[in-house]
Amino acid sequence: MSNSITIIGAGLGGLTLARVLHVHGIPSKIYEAEPSAEARTQGGQLDIHEHNGQAALEAAGLTDEFRAIIHEGGAASRVLDQHAAVLLDEPDDGTGTRPEVLRGDLRRILLDSLPGGTIEWGRKVDTVRSLGDHRHELTFVDGSTVTTDLLVGADGAWSKIRPLLSDAKPEYVGTTFVESYLYNVDEKHSATAEAVGDGAMYAPAPGKAIAAHREAGDIVHTYVQLNRPKEWFAGIDFADAAAATARIVAEFDGWAPELTALITDGETAPIPRAIYALPDAHRWDRVPGVTLLGDAAHLMAPSGEGANLAMFDGAELGRAIAANADDIEAALSGYEEAMFVRSASEAADSHVILDLCLGEGAPYSLVDFFTGAASVSG
Repeated sequence: MSNSITIIGAGLGGLTLARVLHVHGIPSKIYEAEPSAEARTQGGQLDIHEHNGQAALEAAGLTDEFRAIIHEGGAASRVLDQHAAVLLDEPDDGTGTRPEVLRGDLRRILLDSLPGGTIEWGRKVDTVRSLGDHRHELTFVDGSTVTTDLLVGADGAWSKIRPLLSDAKPEYVGTTFVESYLYNVDEKHSATAEAVGDGAMYAPAPGKAIAAHREAGDIVHTYVQLNRPKEWFAGIDFADAAAATARIVAEFDGWAPELTALITDGETAPIPRAIYALPDAHRWDRVPGVTLLGDAAHLMAPSGEGANLAMFDGAELGRAIAANADDIEAALSGYEEAMFVRSASEAADSHVILDLCLGEGAPYSLVDFFTGAASVSG
């Protein structure tokens, strides 16, 4: 089979690219390793920023659909100390420019916006090779192959497409998030629900933090954050949920019980999410017929920008292709140069944000950031 434009990965960035191309009358094909759109949960809430994520959705013609899935009130933020004293409380009054939505809802509106047959599920890339003359051949684990004129790697941190362009590999940044959920929080976990508030709650300290986000449906999504070597986490048997929970909560001895309950009362098994990043200024020389977007291009520590950047990449690449249909290489060059600049800036900021949350100045450094006493370049 031969395609003109092939996108690997049906995440937010790849879907946005396919949608923007479709808006401009340009067909594309997405191959996704997961067996279906419902194969796994899609993570928690995302704050979608006006200048990139919302701009991408506007380019995709999906602003109304986006507005319909906003979690009203979910953009509230508060910072607590380890004793649950409130240091900062910013309610969501509806005037903010970064409304919250569930990642799964956002992915759904993108999926629903594409023509049937755009995505082939259960198609995991095994190998990829250049055929010359800008073309590439993909071989999937089932043995099938496709060739394409333009190949876009939207396949995340461990991209199979990236090696065509770059030798860079993600490296562990020294921090791991441990994820869990609480349900029916107002009834079953009232003290913790009150501590979390209506939106995002951060209780940071040097080297560790308990963060949580209230999601629609009376759910609290917890991310425990620890600066520890990979080997430290490897020594924890996360298959034994009780033992893993006990080991993690031991790092928060003396903290307020309404905060540690976010760990001990978790109603899902704790899942470690090691944080990896590519080099801040990751870039590559132009290789004909292939490019990257999102985490495949610029994986960085969580800063609230990852999903926004991926969607913006997809929208910008789609618009560049539409505007330069007769010279795709010029489209790719222009897209990449702009993407390299914005992603390098955001990657640098991600280190600053991680330090605000887990550095020696926490929690007051994070309070200063929210109040404008400290800032990042973006």
